[in-house]
Amino acid sequence: MTEQHEAPGGVSGRALQKDIPQATVARLATYLRVLAMLADDGVLIVSSEELAVAAGVNSAKLRKDLSFLGPNGVRGVGYDVAKLRTRIEDVLGLSGGHRVVLVGAGNLGRALVGYGGFRRRGFSVVGLFDADPEVVGLSVAGLTVRDVADLAAGVAELEPTIAVIAVPDDAAQDVCDQLVAAGLQSILSFSACGLIAPPAVEVRRVDLAVEMQMLSFERTRNAEPEPLPEVAHVGSGRIARRVPTPHSPAGHPALTHSTTSHSATEPSSKGSVVAP
Repeated sequence: MTEQHEAPGGVSGRALQKDIPQATVARLATYLRVLAMLADDGVLIVSSEELAVAAGVNSAKLRKDLSFLGPNGVRGVGYDVAKLRTRIEDVLGLSGGHRVVLVGAGNLGRALVGYGGFRRRGFSVVGLFDADPEVVGLSVAGLTVRDVADLAAGVAELEPTIAVIAVPDDAAQDVCDQLVAAGLQSILSFSACGLIAPPAVEVRRVDLAVEMQMLSFERTRNAEPEPLPEVAHVGSGRIARRVPTPHSPAGHPALTHSTTSHSATEPSSKGSVVAP
């Protein structure tokens, strides 16, 4: 049986938050997701190595990240899944849950409202707003779409802690301004444009196109290089492909120029040789 300790000196999760690097916070969220899955599977104890592999990090980094939370496990035994999960939730400010309002009931907004994973992780969508008269009044995942003109009154009534913006780019700043005026200090935006907000307001932007571009970059960088064509130097210094012809004896291929000699392209980034 493991022994799980609280933070040194009874320090609360809120007090520890100021000392945790942003990169570690992102990984803590990943650890929390893994711990939730382990709990669902009935796992009571997990080693640092097992948790690190499941989270996609090395065990040394995981132990360093968890050290910001205070002592959490027993050497040679592991971590108590339930207690470590509770500790991370406390540090991430999830213990009391969050009420969320979403502005934009288009395809993306409806998909977000219908995603059950938010509630399982402590986020309850309590309000949905839109400016389209044809959408206002419709029921989406149990919520009635409200007119965005009533956003300020809706925020006062619903008392959300987080707002999500899923509107077209040209309307995003105006919606952000209304949310800030209504008292929201935590905003998640799916708009491709950057939003301007007071320093006291935390705005995080999720640009799906940028994320896909990053995936494209990683895919290209990790791709295996294409094999170089077999080449030989010609006396003039020009490069020609070595290809067999019916007139060449076996084992003595002839030198022939490519048929695209007058439309050569730029060499690729992988260093392939282009026929003149």
